[in-house]
Amino acid sequence: MSTRVTVVGGGVIALLTAVECVLDGHKVTVVDQGPIPHSRATSFDQHRILRALHPADPRTTAAALRAHHRWVELEELFLTRFYEQVGSLTVLPPAAATDAAAMLADAGGHARELTAAGLADRYPHLHVGGGLGAVLEDEAGVLLAERVLAACVGWLKWQRGIELIEHRAVTAVDGESGSVRLVDGRVLRSDAVLVAVGPWSRDLLPPNISERLTLYRQSLLYCRVPRQQSSAWAATPAVPALGTAGGAWLIPPVAGTALKLTSATACREVDAITDHATDPYWQRKLEKEFGDILPGFGPAWVTAAKDAYYSSFAETGGPLLVALGGAGFAYAACGGTSFKFAPLIARSLADRLIGRSPSLIGLGALDGPPLDVHTPQLAGL
Repeated sequence: MSTRVTVVGGGVIALLTAVECVLDGHKVTVVDQGPIPHSRATSFDQHRILRALHPADPRTTAAALRAHHRWVELEELFLTRFYEQVGSLTVLPPAAATDAAAMLADAGGHARELTAAGLADRYPHLHVGGGLGAVLEDEAGVLLAERVLAACVGWLKWQRGIELIEHRAVTAVDGESGSVRLVDGRVLRSDAVLVAVGPWSRDLLPPNISERLTLYRQSLLYCRVPRQQSSAWAATPAVPALGTAGGAWLIPPVAGTALKLTSATACREVDAITDHATDPYWQRKLEKEFGDILPGFGPAWVTAAKDAYYSSFAETGGPLLVALGGAGFAYAACGGTSFKFAPLIARSLADRLIGRSPSLIGLGALDGPPLDVHTPQLAGL
């Protein structure tokens, strides 16, 4: 029996959930306040890191390996290349690197441990001090995020039973009745509803939920590498952890994209989504931090800067699934790391929407019961 599903949102979670529902033979309407895909969605960017290794967390590491394989399948489904498997490099103290490499191998992944000397010899354009080593993953790399979103929409447009409604803000959602009210007064009626609008979730959820979501603003630098270093950077993997006290990480220039630099030090809690311009203070802060990491780096490398937003559930610092009543759900916070797990999250959400027991994916926020919008308590809290 076909289910009519309404998905609110134009980012990667919304679109991939729509894809999963369509693959299961259901009718889907996707609606967003902007274009689809939405250029202001948290997931809209040049690229994202896809890595398996989550040190000291075997369950999440195993989930990330499954996500890697699903992304490969999605490339085949969409007939589009958007996953550059350039590897992933996680810089760690030597003992931690040894343990992490063994854990990844136990999960079925492929990795090489690098000593401090091996790291310096292989990547001389990265200044990693303190005698740190690293784990180099093979089944990892860079997802071309904007291309992923475009591929989702391109595939959906050719499917039967799909409707895309752009530039229509949603003013109210009733999970019990499966209705979604648009700013122009139109009401969409369906059997199941998903709200997946990232940091805008706070505007559509009741105060007892929205007040428990924390909004973050992250500054990012986009850079052009010097011509004399282009060969070295072409052989550089994604680096989700550079081993610095500030939590610096980078994405190399792949498939015509820029080198992206940022750090946990450039992430701060804010009250509202405003502009996306980077204040000079935060740009200078990042420039100074990476001046100590990348030999020769300076402001002349920087071609653009922007700020992005994401939300997280205050109690856990991660994603949050909310039951809206009936067959209504909200994926209300991403925790900043949902993109790489998006295919698994989408499968779990699609299962719930069509009344099937959700697939266990190895992520606590999706494998346990959702937070109920009427009685918002989590087990153990």
